[in-house]
Amino acid sequence: MSKIQNRERLRDGNGFKAVKNNLGIILSLLVLCILLTFATEHFLTTRNILNVLLQISTNGMIAFGMTYVILLGGIDLSVGSVVALSGTISMALMARSNWPLVPALLIGVVIGLAVGVINGLLITKVKMPAFIVTLAMMNITRGLALIMTSGKPIYVQDERLLIIGNGKFLDVIPLQIIYMLIIFLILFCVLNYTRYGKHLYATGGNIEAARFSGINVDSVRIIAYVISGVVSGIAGVMTAARLYSALPTMGEGAEMDAIAAVVLGGTMMTGGSGTLGGTLIGTLIIGVMNNGLNLLGVNSYWQDVAKGIIIIFAIVVDIIKNKKKQ
Repeated sequence: MSKIQNRERLRDGNGFKAVKNNLGIILSLLVLCILLTFATEHFLTTRNILNVLLQISTNGMIAFGMTYVILLGGIDLSVGSVVALSGTISMALMARSNWPLVPALLIGVVIGLAVGVINGLLITKVKMPAFIVTLAMMNITRGLALIMTSGKPIYVQDERLLIIGNGKFLDVIPLQIIYMLIIFLILFCVLNYTRYGKHLYATGGNIEAARFSGINVDSVRIIAYVISGVVSGIAGVMTAARLYSALPTMGEGAEMDAIAAVVLGGTMMTGGSGTLGGTLIGTLIIGVMNNGLNLLGVNSYWQDVAKGIIIIFAIVVDIIKNKKKQ
């Protein structure tokens, strides 16, 4: 159990520990912001900072759920397609069937929950590899979104949807940022202050030791995929609300952005250690980097190159850490 206990220390249950565990990436974020402040006068403005936070809100939500899955040593490639399917179904119910706003949005979240349950059951009960299951689900859900829309947007005219998607708190802070922070706080508390959070770290650190200690590891893993699915469903309906429409292409590449944020935030791909605070900072770094490249006029294609390099670099660091521990 010592391995589990050692890995459990790499959590961010209090402020001091959170800063200590994430000191390296916090400094990286600060250095990046300082460089961009000198490189362009448009970076360090209130309008641009809020724009960065708005741009990362969807990726942040998805990445928080992805953190739970990667802490188990798993992966969820279906999150981007779930964003599309959830948003598409919600908007279709409102536009084509005249469903009330709230039930239609809830159905979109339920779709995400259902996908998470299916992923979790196939991985734990049928013993299929997480990569294969979620890759297949990525294609299934994206295909369903395309079938429902025939490849065309679904537009919704509803003033309440306008407020939900583009409203501002105190007429300053976009509500999308508030949604992201609420999800972060909920998942942060679950991960750091509940029995489930302890079981999640234990299962990710050593699944056999966790099983022998009496933890229902299958339930822990299923719940993690359900959380990932639900959060992706929320991201889907919130994205559709912000666009006043559902596009079958919503969420394309979101899984890579989420994985990049999680591994950049210090969560080990092998599972067992990592922090949700680190994921938040990783999301901020990617958002700031993308924004900075745009302000500097760098071709957007280079952003994908940068994300790929970040993922490879983070995994290499992960491997080196594992070797040192062994």
